[in-house]
Amino acid sequence: MAAPGGPEVLTLATGPVPRPGPQDVLIRVAAAGINRPDVLQRMGSYPPPPGASPVLGLEVAGTIAVVGSEVSEWREGDDAVCALVAGGGYAEYCLAPAPQCLPVPKGLSLIEAAGLPETFFTVWSNVFDRARLRAGESFLVHGGSSGIGTTAIQLARACGARVFATAGSPEKCAVCHELGAERAIDYRREDFTAVIKEATLGRGVDVILDMVGGPYVEKNLRSLAVEGRLVQIAFLQGSKVTLDLVHLMVRRQTITGSTLRPRPVADKAAIASALREKVWPLIEAKQIRPIIDRTFPLAEAAEAHRLMESGAHIGKILLTIG
Repeated sequence: MAAPGGPEVLTLATGPVPRPGPQDVLIRVAAAGINRPDVLQRMGSYPPPPGASPVLGLEVAGTIAVVGSEVSEWREGDDAVCALVAGGGYAEYCLAPAPQCLPVPKGLSLIEAAGLPETFFTVWSNVFDRARLRAGESFLVHGGSSGIGTTAIQLARACGARVFATAGSPEKCAVCHELGAERAIDYRREDFTAVIKEATLGRGVDVILDMVGGPYVEKNLRSLAVEGRLVQIAFLQGSKVTLDLVHLMVRRQTITGSTLRPRPVADKAAIASALREKVWPLIEAKQIRPIIDRTFPLAEAAEAHRLMESGAHIGKILLTIG
C-alpha cells in the first residue's frame, strides 16, 4: 500500500522477512483475518501504533518459524498457533509477541483459527472483563451477524445469558437466532428499543455491546436496565453525541469502552490466558465456532476489502497465504 485510498491501493509487494525480538515469535502465516480497522487504516484514518508493522492485518494463524531468545513456550516448526498482532498479518511471515499467541484449538484448521483472535480478544475483554456479563443476565449486541457479533452471541449464550441481537436483513437475523440469540431484531424494519422493552417487560437488558455510536447511544441507554452497562467499541455513525444525563443517573447506568490495538502486551496476555482457560475448551467441544463467510487468496485482498465495506458478509472474511 503506497498511499491511503480505496481497495485498489492494496497490491502485492516484496519485503524482508521480519526478525523476532527476544520475546517474539515469527509465524509462517497460513491465513489472516480481515477486520474493519484494516479498512480504516487503508483509508488513512487509523495509523498503526508506534513500533507496529505498517502492513495491514491484526490476526493470523500459522506455524512457528522462529522463536525469540527468551521464548520457551513455543517450538520452531512444530506448533500451530493463532495470534493477535498490532499489524503485519497480510504477509507470508508475521511477528507476534509470544504471550499473544494461542494454540489452534483441536478440531479447527489453520484457516478457521485465523478468524478467532481479533473478535474473541475483543469480546472477552469488553463483554466479560469490562461489562462483567454474568449468567442469568441479559445481553444485546448490535451488528449481530458481524465477526464481533457472531462471537458475542455465542460467548454470551455459553455463559448463560439471555441474548438479543440486531442485524440488517432477515437472513442475517436467522443466523443470529441459530447461534443463540433469543430474538434477532431487523433494525431496518424494527425499533430495537421497542422490541427490547417488550421482550424484557420494560426492564431493559443488563449489557449492550455497540459498534454504531451516534444516535444509537441514547437509544442504548433507554434499552438498559437499572445498573446496566453500555460498552462502546466503535462508532460507525459518529463519535460525538448529545445526552440527557438524567436517565443515566436515575438508572445508575455505566458507559465504558476500549480499544484493543494500542494496549500493552501484558494486557493482551491476560486476555489470552482467560481465553485459553475458559473459551478454548468450548471451541474444542464444538459448543462455539468461528463463523467464516468467505476466504480470498492474498492477491485478492482488494476484493476482500470490498466485501467488508459492502456489509454483505456474515461472520469473518479471511485471506489465505501461499
